[in-house]
Amino acid sequence: MAALCLVPLCGCATRAPAPTTWGEVKGAEFERGEWLQSDSNRITQVTMEANLDSLMLLAGKLYRRNPVQWRKTAASLEAALDALRHSIYAHQPWAPLGGQRDTAALSLALAPDFEGDRVAAFIAACADTLITAHNGRHEFYYLNGVDPQYLYNAARNMEIALWILNTRKAADGTPLLLANEMHGEVRNLSFEREFGKIIGRLDLLAGYLTERFRRTAINYVQSLTFTPILGFLPVR
Repeated sequence: MAALCLVPLCGCATRAPAPTTWGEVKGAEFERGEWLQSDSNRITQVTMEANLDSLMLLAGKLYRRNPVQWRKTAASLEAALDALRHSIYAHQPWAPLGGQRDTAALSLALAPDFEGDRVAAFIAACADTLITAHNGRHEFYYLNGVDPQYLYNAARNMEIALWILNTRKAADGTPLLLANEMHGEVRNLSFEREFGKIIGRLDLLAGYLTERFRRTAINYVQSLTFTPILGFLPVR
């Protein structure tokens, strides 16, 4: 019987390494602050970091398709991205949005009559919406809780923001920002895919945290039910 149980394990041990043609999965370097993080804290933080990275990637892509935007406030594309990154990670309001935050900032950034750097305003508003949904944080430790419903709502807000970006026109009938492109044989849906990653991560994290809360209650009931049955027996 024992030999039969070892057969699957042997198969796993001799399995060929997974191909890394398109890249290799890597974990983050260890940080001292991780001692103060639970598993859910760490997953929440990794998800947040990935989503902010996606937003900065989208900012660069939007600036390249809409160079007139970064020229409104910066001497170069790189300088515009640096200023935006500093604002996001310091969780500071983007000045051209007039102090508006999260969804109110999104509404202003997507208003047809907004005259500032729309790329920066849009990405800063998206980031502020995500950070606000995470209780105003982008680092998470034992005493920092996140409400899954707010994460779910943030995912829906990202869907709405993307839909508005793709459909709303400026006063002259042109798109607010050039993003996805589908003309003839040209198919550029990279913006849609990157937003899809953000939305998917938010939904997965919301589901994970909801399941974690649910399982906590179930585990407690299980401990009360089965501990008397599965208790250790005397050996002397």
